[in-house]
Amino acid sequence: MTRVKRGYTARRRRKKIRLFASTFIGAHSRLTRTTTQQRMRALVSSHIDRSRKKRDFRRLWITRINAVTREDRLFYSYSLFIHNLYKRQLLLNRKILAQIALSNQNCFDIISNKIINQKEKIIKIK
Repeated sequence: MTRVKRGYTARRRRKKIRLFASTFIGAHSRLTRTTTQQRMRALVSSHIDRSRKKRDFRRLWITRINAVTREDRLFYSYSLFIHNLYKRQLLLNRKILAQIALSNQNCFDIISNKIINQKEKIIKIK
């Protein structure tokens, strides 16, 4: 039989996978089969963590807003604040509210006072 010279396709594919896994430790960066498995696992984890990141940031923003709303007033919480915000049609998302609460406390107080004052006016009208 004549000698068959293999192409470079498989080598190129393995090299690409090995470059991806070059920072992995031990056999995970050296052996082709384990490198492929770790690559798949890493890609799955990165996909899951992208949605997890959104969840974590939302939790952080809610915690920050809640801390600032409870600072001054007794019996006033995050849930009441957001409920009144939507009732007054002041459409500010949680990210912006958390940034305002951290950087500019006076502005946040103005927003919360506006909500409370409008609530009192509505009660007086009825």
